[in-house]
Amino acid sequence: APGLGLAPGIQVALQVLKPGERSAPLRHNSTLVDFCIAGSGVATVGGRRIAFAPYDVWNTPSMAPYTVANDGGALQVRLTYSNAALLEKMNVHVVEEGESPAASPPREAPSPTHDANPFGTFRLTDDGAFLKPYEQLINPDPVPSAPLHWPWRLVKAELDKLVALGREYRGRRLYLLFNPATGRTNGTTHSFFATMTVRPPGIVDRPHRHTSAAINYYFSGRGRSTVEGTRHEWSAGDLMFSAPGWGVHNHASYDDGPVYELTIQDSPLNIAMESLLWQEDLKGPIAVLGSQAGFTTNRRTD
Repeated sequence: APGLGLAPGIQVALQVLKPGERSAPLRHNSTLVDFCIAGSGVATVGGRRIAFAPYDVWNTPSMAPYTVANDGGALQVRLTYSNAALLEKMNVHVVEEGESPAASPPREAPSPTHDANPFGTFRLTDDGAFLKPYEQLINPDPVPSAPLHWPWRLVKAELDKLVALGREYRGRRLYLLFNPATGRTNGTTHSFFATMTVRPPGIVDRPHRHTSAAINYYFSGRGRSTVEGTRHEWSAGDLMFSAPGWGVHNHASYDDGPVYELTIQDSPLNIAMESLLWQEDLKGPIAVLGSQAGFTTNRRTD
């Protein structure tokens, strides 16, 4: 403390609402990824209504007012992932509670004033160093950040197609739940990504490592993970801190059915910091993902 999480950049909370209950309105500068593991309900995020069912995922952008309601007849259970632990450690986590916390009103582009820097941003040296004035420092180009919803019934239909890649495929059968606002950092939020993975029976990954931390929730099937030399057995309903930063690890599914899992990693944060080291094969090279060329699989692209 301050800043308690399963990893320094990832806090995980188990949220429960009984039928008819509704969470208090909130907004904060941390961002969220919610994953419904039981029941159903409605999230209202920044004015958007998201009706969700088991294994649906949605995000909550920074300072977007939100509430979650259980309008069904069963217990609603969610896993909520956030970057609050990191913000609390930095002493900059701003949280506002209230019956109707207002969204920040849209800001019009400021008009130039007579005392604005007349020179703008310009190149200083031939090797590419620039200077940028204060007026542009405090008014960067905005990138809209919207609440997005990934319904499991749609994701699963696409995910199951990856089973056909066959046992010879060396990659992992997954899809990133991609938020276009994160751009080149490949995120679901600007701090971390969420991926959905299917593991057919009897698949064993190659050992690998990365500086991003990984947390897996398994909601179907059984298997094992070997993390820094220790073997861990898991099955549906287990939550596992499956990869501390730069820890060697691999995963395997057992033969009695496919595995489905949600993985959260703080890769986008590491890409933004130029710190995402990745080694896909322990006998191969290390790459700085996002700054250098990454890795390929044996999947045909033609």
